[in-house]
Amino acid sequence: MNVLHTAIWVSDIEDTLEFYVDTLGLEKTNEFVSGDGATNVYVAGDDDAELQFKYDPDREVPEPAGIDHIALTVDDTDAMVERLVEETDCTLERGPLDSEGASARVAFLEGPDGYGLELVEPFE
Repeated sequence: MNVLHTAIWVSDIEDTLEFYVDTLGLEKTNEFVSGDGATNVYVAGDDDAELQFKYDPDREVPEPAGIDHIALTVDDTDAMVERLVEETDCTLERGPLDSEGASARVAFLEGPDGYGLELVEPFE
């Protein structure tokens, strides 16, 4: 069994793609309109797991109830935090800091639509 994707409703698909594709560097892997009328856009990094963003301009986006954060690996946590804070409306919530439990340098930010974002730079 493998994790394929996680679907997340967003309020603005263009802003979402600008953040996750243009700024973070994830790759857009698929896009289609589903039977419910929503635009669905998938993005991925270097592995098989994907994020699926669902967008419908007529649907109110729910609060990110129950979702604590989306974790992404990065090469340099400090540099990515600096870049995100300068280039986007991201709010730094905590870090960057070394986490022995995670064996990584991590930082927590608030991304688009209030979703938590954890940047993880694994220790060598």
